[in-house]
Amino acid sequence: MTEKRIILEMGTGNDLYGQDYTKAACRAVQDALHHSSITLFSKLDVDHTAMRVQVTIGVQNPDEVDLAIVTAELPRGRAEVRAVMGGLDVADPEAGTRHVIATAAIEAFVPDMAGKWVLSA
Repeated sequence: MTEKRIILEMGTGNDLYGQDYTKAACRAVQDALHHSSITLFSKLDVDHTAMRVQVTIGVQNPDEVDLAIVTAELPRGRAEVRAVMGGLDVADPEAGTRHVIATAAIEAFVPDMAGKWVLSA
């Protein structure tokens, strides 16, 4: 089945003291989600389960992101989450720690409904 991307939202999150990539990733996802309000589903009588949600998390150590925890942050759709090299670590040499900054891109896809509905005047 052909899909169309209907949403692209971006967000950033951080963990300034815990050095936790998963926490920063979850905060980035929440930041992106707070920029969206999608009325499309109720207006077109489309079930939320028809939506595929693809999330890309950028952090300096992608292997340290617990993808299951990040996936649980997504309230709707069928989620696919991956972590890639990105984001930013800011060293704090005095404390011997780093501040972790994550970025998130959330894309939502729905089945192509071309020809199945029309806008009314």
